[in-house]
Amino acid sequence: MNGQVLFTVLVLAVGLERVAELVVSHRNAAWSLAQGGVESGRGHYPFMVVLHTGLLAGALVEVWVRRPDTVPVLAWTMLALVAASQALRWWCIATLGRQWNTRVIVVPDAPRVTGGPYRRLPHPNYVAVAVEGLALPLVHSAWVTAVVFTVLNGFLLATRIRTEDAALTRLA
Repeated sequence: MNGQVLFTVLVLAVGLERVAELVVSHRNAAWSLAQGGVESGRGHYPFMVVLHTGLLAGALVEVWVRRPDTVPVLAWTMLALVAASQALRWWCIATLGRQWNTRVIVVPDAPRVTGGPYRRLPHPNYVAVAVEGLALPLVHSAWVTAVVFTVLNGFLLATRIRTEDAALTRLA
């Protein structure tokens, strides 16, 4: 099987993982809202959806159109980072439990989570997103997608983290 096909399988697997995240997110968001949760940052959410979808589509288009050569040491290193970012993301999801979703919804009087990866990092899920957004395209040397996603994600995360931090100040 050639490298482009294997890369396509990897991107599709990440896409399926995203669908699983969205199922969990939808369930948890509904629970949070039923508990009186307040949503912040609705304005940037559609951009986030487009950007994350664009990462997957852009990587595939770049690999199939530009047909970059795969650099084995880069591919294996980036694949390891993709796997590590997935592990970190699901650690975040497990640690936050019902409070995790892809939106910024804060449930009044809910305890602020300070365990798991949140013990050491204030926003570990965004570390996972940043690492994956750079590493996934570079598994097959799709550097244009990696750079474009990383730059746009930097702007998005600056807004997202400010929004989330402001919302979290409402927690005790």
